Amino acid sequence: MYLKRLKELREDADIKQLAIADLLHITRQQYSLYETGKRPIPIHCLKILANFYHTSCDYILEVTDEIRPYKKSS
Repeated sequence: MYLKRLKELREDADIKQLAIADLLHITRQQYSLYETGKRPIPIHCLKILANFYHTSCDYILEVTDEIRPYKKSS
C-alpha cells in the first residue's frame, strides 16, 4: 500500500510531517491520517507530493518500483 512509500519518501528526505503538511496546506494531524491510512489521500495532494519528491504517482501508489518520474509528453 502507498502508506509505506509516503513515509519512506518523507523520512529519506529527512523531512518532518509538519513540513509536508505545510506544503499541502493542511494540518500535521491531517497528513498523519494519510500516512497511517486512516484517511485516503486526495489525488491533488498525491500529485503535489510526486512533484515534490521528483517521482511519479505510480511509484507512491506502488504500481511501479521505478522511482524516476515519467517524461512529460509533448
